[in-house]
Amino acid sequence: MLHIGCHLSISKGFEHIGKEALSLGADTFQFFTRNPQGGKAKDISADDVNRFRHLAAQNNFAPLVAHAPYTLNPCSDNPQTREFAELALTDDMKRMEYIPGNYYNFHPGSHVGQGVKTGISLIIDLLNRTLKPEQQTTVLLETMSGKGSEIGRNFEELAEIRAGVKLNNKLGVCLDTCHVFAAGYDIVHNLDEVMTKFDKVIGLQHLKAVHLNDSLMPLASNKDRHAKIGEGLIGSEALIRFINHPAVKNLPFVLETPNDLAGYAAEIKFMRQNYIE
Repeated sequence: MLHIGCHLSISKGFEHIGKEALSLGADTFQFFTRNPQGGKAKDISADDVNRFRHLAAQNNFAPLVAHAPYTLNPCSDNPQTREFAELALTDDMKRMEYIPGNYYNFHPGSHVGQGVKTGISLIIDLLNRTLKPEQQTTVLLETMSGKGSEIGRNFEELAEIRAGVKLNNKLGVCLDTCHVFAAGYDIVHNLDEVMTKFDKVIGLQHLKAVHLNDSLMPLASNKDRHAKIGEGLIGSEALIRFINHPAVKNLPFVLETPNDLAGYAAEIKFMRQNYIE
């Protein structure tokens, strides 16, 4: 079964967003834990969460993907920015335990001139301070396009982070199709080779979720510009091959395409129609 959803606003609560996802033909969704530009998170209602968990169980929801704010940069050269990253991550980990067994995705960050080695060390330090043995949430490092001084532009950088984190059983990877294409991984013509490399460098057992996006920018452009399915340079045929690849076909897929709800519903329907059970 194809597990697919899109990014939705959680402003009206988990039960509402769960019903909205179902109305789009989805069986998972992604949401921001707080304003994507940072700030205080909305209070969580235990009653709302319980109603959602019942709804999700009845409808066989796949794991959800929470997304950290874009301003979370654990390897910044600014101590205050790093402090916000730690405070937000610590708070979000507590909040995620209201919906246990799901995923928390974040961009590894940008080293802003300090160098990759320093950036990776700072990310490892943060994760070693914040991950707890008892947590039921798996934190996901997202594959990045490689713009500027981003960490996570290749599989090796993500593997190095995992290797340095003590509780790396709580740490997985979210693969973004637009990002890896922009980073130089040719998932259009060499999908098998890309997935084999991922397995060799990181391990496919650590790949937990996929952001399914087309790309406005060409291969190896290092530019992060998402496109609707079939309207970019990856193309619908390659993305259909991707969702049916044995390495990923049972994972939750999240659309981050520039769409309204009707557009998401159409893309979800299209991908379901082209999924091979």
